[in-house]
Amino acid sequence: MSSTRPTKVGAVTVRGRRRLRARRWAGWLFALPALAFYGVFNFYPVLLSIQYSFYDWDGVGASSWVGLENYTAVFTDSEQFTTLLHAFYLILFFTVLPVTIALITASVLRQLEGRFTGALARTLLFLPQIIPGAAAGVAWTWMYSDNGVINQLLRAVGLDDVARPWLADFTWALTAVGFIGTWLSTGLCTMLLLSGIGKIDGSLYEAARIDGAGPIRQFLAVTLPGLRNEIGVCVTITIIAALASFDVVYLSTQGGPGTQTMVPGVAVYNLAFNDARLGAASALAVVLALVVIAVVVPLQRLFREK
Repeated sequence: MSSTRPTKVGAVTVRGRRRLRARRWAGWLFALPALAFYGVFNFYPVLLSIQYSFYDWDGVGASSWVGLENYTAVFTDSEQFTTLLHAFYLILFFTVLPVTIALITASVLRQLEGRFTGALARTLLFLPQIIPGAAAGVAWTWMYSDNGVINQLLRAVGLDDVARPWLADFTWALTAVGFIGTWLSTGLCTMLLLSGIGKIDGSLYEAARIDGAGPIRQFLAVTLPGLRNEIGVCVTITIIAALASFDVVYLSTQGGPGTQTMVPGVAVYNLAFNDARLGAASALAVVLALVVIAVVVPLQRLFREK
């Protein structure tokens, strides 16, 4: 009796391991179509871009090896390097302002939970998320025009000297584009933070009130720590949107006036399709991808730390 039990147990164990392996392989088989699609349409083009970045090629004729020359140009050519600086400047409007506004708005909406005004506010805030960035760029171009809504409002309150064609102004064009990003990002950040606030234990707020904490103290001691992961998601999404911005800038200014609003995404498009410099465009695209990774990965680790 004692000699057969281990054999049965061992047989059952081996059979269970085989079933577990079969399930794992079955999972990979289900994921295989999606992985194949990703490999062909995402990963393979990335590899081609890296390959093209080492060549001088117009996309049609023969190519010539230039090594790291295209990468050197990204940092030595003032126009290309300035596009990276513009992208980092847009982080202020795509990330810092939306997350700050969303934190305040979500805290206020928490107090209005269950009321009609709260539901209406959430709906209005989320509306920009259903509008494509290209459509938003066109709409804001009309609003920013010399006779647009913004200038009409400024003139109506007596600020005629402030009114200007914002997207054609060399000083204010990039900032004006940035505020389009603020409008697009705030609603998404607010919804994410609202969902995070809903997961915070209400007893924590009750304990804070008993200890005499006011709304600001509750926000700093309870809300902010409880939203660490959600803030991390908001920051990650919006920073990627700022650094890789294309549609809003291209549809509103196409990088103008001059190169005042030129960002890497638009510069890559112009280098590839207008200047027929696929090698330079690929190098700038690769550098942009590395910059995004270099910025986002440390932030992810920061927000995951206990």
